[in-house]
Amino acid sequence: MQLDPNAIADYNQSQLEGHQRKLSYWTQEVATAEPIIRKLIDFQIAIPSWALGTGGTRFGRFAGGGEPRSLEEKMADVGLLHALNQASGAISLHIPWDIPTDYDAIKGLAASYSLAFDAVNSNTFQDQPEQELSYKFGSLQHVDAAVRQQAIDHNIDVIRHGEALGSKALTVWLSDGSCFPGQLNFRKAFGRTLDSLGEIYAALPEDWKLFVEYKAFEPNFYSMTVGDWGSSFLYASKLGPKAYTLVDLGHHLPNANIEQIVSILLNEGKLGGFHFNDSKYGDDDLTAGSIKPYQLFLIFNELVDGMDARGMNHATSLGWMIDASHNVKDPLEDLLQSVEAIQLAYAQALLVDRQALEEAREANDVAQAQEILQDAFRTDVRPLVAEARRRAGGALQPLALYRQLNVRQQLIGERGAKTIATGL
Repeated sequence: MQLDPNAIADYNQSQLEGHQRKLSYWTQEVATAEPIIRKLIDFQIAIPSWALGTGGTRFGRFAGGGEPRSLEEKMADVGLLHALNQASGAISLHIPWDIPTDYDAIKGLAASYSLAFDAVNSNTFQDQPEQELSYKFGSLQHVDAAVRQQAIDHNIDVIRHGEALGSKALTVWLSDGSCFPGQLNFRKAFGRTLDSLGEIYAALPEDWKLFVEYKAFEPNFYSMTVGDWGSSFLYASKLGPKAYTLVDLGHHLPNANIEQIVSILLNEGKLGGFHFNDSKYGDDDLTAGSIKPYQLFLIFNELVDGMDARGMNHATSLGWMIDASHNVKDPLEDLLQSVEAIQLAYAQALLVDRQALEEAREANDVAQAQEILQDAFRTDVRPLVAEARRRAGGALQPLALYRQLNVRQQLIGERGAKTIATGL
């Protein structure tokens, strides 16, 4: 379904008086309000095609109604999100779940929703029905050269699909690793993986990037061959200037200092982008900002500082994408919440008085440095984010309008109550 633009305009008009009252402090008292609004308008967060249906646990999945049954319906859902918030202007496809049958038609459909194609993602963590060899014991690390070649060929095929759609990056996440001590020769697994990635890297178009994602555990619980940011950084450094580390916020051991990791990767020119989510215990894939909003702010504080120091464009120099799993929420509601949480953290980071913070650091004034950061974090920037949405043509309160229009029930009416999104 597509939203009637008049519905958004009418809703905004009904909320405008209250919104302007909240915004007036910013426009009258804060000199940086206008630059922050402009940056928020430019900042887009890609939506993964696999996050549009309900997720699951290791033990079960409770499908919701009206889930997208095809690539076209997934794109329609992202188009709907983007119409509501004007901040979800890209979709990230997972191959082989989302292989187009007609590239020109799919590109035309994307244009009708004002969507671009973000990084394409390969899949060697599952065996596909037509697959000749199994990835049970790994893919790019496998002891069998034929299995490794199958995985290499798949990644190169994914690049070709991405080229046809206008994507500019490939994300590689590997489930490769081991479950028990003695199962794997760590050194050989690293070397085989590096060699396999090298063949994939050689197939990249000149203007593409390769994102190497890491994960501390799951599905293998003893070792992961790309198990942390250090191993990903090693691979990216050895592969060449088009290879980067991809940071997934859930892919860390508990209490890891992710903001420090981000800062170091930025400093080394090897931070490629983000998969946003949140976690309480492990790789929980929860709504961004729902558990640790201060951590999300601290990460963006390092991002803004580091990107400005390197002269990078906040909107385009890194890849920004959500990677969440929704087991009990309406996926579209969850995604709207995640996008807003990311925007809020970004806006708060833009508020930080960088000069005052550096002065406090140079003076070893620890209390003042803390005050500066927490003052920005405790500032209610929701009026700024809402104003950015309004100016871009989105809804002042996307989730409220989504519910007012009863979108999920309309999707159930169109697609059925028992549909299950492809690829999950």
